[in-house]
Amino acid sequence: MARSIMLQGTMSNVGKSLLTAALCRIFAQDGYSAAPFKSQNMALNSYITKEGLEIGRAQAMQAEAAGIEPTAAMNPVLLKPTTDVGSQVIVMGEVYGNMSAREYFGYKKSLVPTIKSAYDSLAQKYDIIVIEGAGSPAEINLKADDIVNMGMAKIAKSPVLLIGDIDRGGVFAQLLGTADLLEDDEKRLLKGLIVNKFRGDKTLLKEGIDILEKRSGKPVLGVIPYTRVDIDDEDSLSERFERKSVGLIDIAVIKLPHISNFTDFTAFECTDGVGLRYVSRANALGKPDMVILPGTKNTLYDMKFLRESGLEARIKQLAAADTPIFGICGGYQLLGEEISDPLNVEGGGSMTGMGLLPVKTFFSAEKTRTRIQGVFENVQGIFAGLSGKKFDGYEIHLGETKGDMLRLENGRTDGFCVGNICGCYIHGIFDDKEVSETLIRALADKKGINSEDISTFDMTEYKNKQYDILADAVRQNIDMEKIYKILEEGV
Repeated sequence: MARSIMLQGTMSNVGKSLLTAALCRIFAQDGYSAAPFKSQNMALNSYITKEGLEIGRAQAMQAEAAGIEPTAAMNPVLLKPTTDVGSQVIVMGEVYGNMSAREYFGYKKSLVPTIKSAYDSLAQKYDIIVIEGAGSPAEINLKADDIVNMGMAKIAKSPVLLIGDIDRGGVFAQLLGTADLLEDDEKRLLKGLIVNKFRGDKTLLKEGIDILEKRSGKPVLGVIPYTRVDIDDEDSLSERFERKSVGLIDIAVIKLPHISNFTDFTAFECTDGVGLRYVSRANALGKPDMVILPGTKNTLYDMKFLRESGLEARIKQLAAADTPIFGICGGYQLLGEEISDPLNVEGGGSMTGMGLLPVKTFFSAEKTRTRIQGVFENVQGIFAGLSGKKFDGYEIHLGETKGDMLRLENGRTDGFCVGNICGCYIHGIFDDKEVSETLIRALADKKGINSEDISTFDMTEYKNKQYDILADAVRQNIDMEKIYKILEEGV
C-alpha cells in the first residue's frame, strides 16, 4: 500500500492545489510513482478522463504534474455550483443529481465508502498519495461530518501538513488558530506547518518562525516564496480574471456569472503578442479583435445576464461590424436562436438566444462526457483557414445543438459557423498549436499586423516547464528530508 501525506490549509486559496502538484512532481522526479487525491472538490472547471468520467480540473492538473493519466478515483466527489445555494453532485465521474447545500450536507456521510474505495484503489497502484484538503479543517460547524479534511486524514491514516498564506497577512494567527481548534486526535495527525506565498527577505521571519514552532509544538517545514507559474488553478478564486494583458491582438472573453472551463484559453494567454482579458461589463468590452463566449454551468441564467447587462447588444454590434465571435460549449448555446429546458435541468423554461447562429439547443437529462478528436470542416469567414485542421479535446454538456463545422472521430458532427461567428462543444480545442496558431494569424492578417511578430508555443512543453519551475521553487524552500521522514513514519 502507498504511503500518504495530506495538505490542508488555514482557509481557501492558500495554495493547496499548487503545492499538491509540486509534491507530485517532486516525488515523480525522485523516482516514485505518485498520485493526487481530493475526496471532495467544488469547482466549475472540470476535466473528462479517457473513460469519459468527470473530475475536478485541479486533480487532472496534479496528475499531469505527476506524469500519470487522470482517473475518477483521484476526485470521487465533485460539486459543480448551479446556484448560490445548490450544486450538481458528481460521484465517481457520474452525475448523481442536483442538491441544495442542506440536502448535500445530510447526504455526504453516505459517500464515505465510495471515497475510501477510491482512495484504496490508488493506494494499491502508486507509491505515494498526495491528498489535498478543502477550505479549512477548523470549520467547527462542519467538522462532525467532515469527509475532506481531518475526516479524510483519518480514513487514509495520513499525516497532515498545514499551509498558511502569508501574502494575505496574519499567517501566524492563521496557523496557530487553526491548530488550536483541532481536536486532540487531529493534532496528533498534524506533523508540520508551511508558510506559503512569501515575498521578501526570509531572514526577517526567523523570530516569528521560532515563536510559531514553540507555540504550536510543530516544526515549520518551509517558507515557500510567491512563485509565478502559469498552471491551472481553481475557478472562483482565480487571479487570471483580473489580468488586463495588452497585446498586438486583443481577445475579450466574456466573464459569465457561471463561467466554467476557462482553461480553454490558456493558449492565447501564453502567446507573445496576444492580450486576453475577461469582461463582465458592456462599457469595458471596447473593440476587441475577437470575442469569446466561454462555457457556463447555467446557460439560461447567463443568457439573462447578457441581456440585462447590455453585453448581448454590444456583442451583436461587434458581430454586425464583422468582429469574429467564437462560442465554446455554453457559449455556443448562447449564440443560437433558442435555448429550451423542458426537463427542468437548469430551472426549466425556454429563452431566445442571441440569434447569431441558426441553431437551437434542447437540454436533455443525460450529460455528454467524452474525449474526442476530429477535423474542422465547413468553416467560413476569418476562420476558414481552420478547415482540414485536426483537433483534440473533450465534450461535457447537457444540451444538444446540431451543427456541421467539426467532423468528430465517431462520425458525429459538432459546431456551426456563419461568416465570422462560430461555436462548438469542444473544450480544449485551442490547445492544439496548429489550431491556435492558425486562428491568431488570421486575426493578425485581418488587423494588418505582421503575424511573424506573434510567436506561438507547444502547450505540452510549456506545461512541463511550468511544473518544473514550481517543483524547483518548492524543493529549494522546503525540507524534503523531513517530508520523506514524515512519509516513512506515518501517523
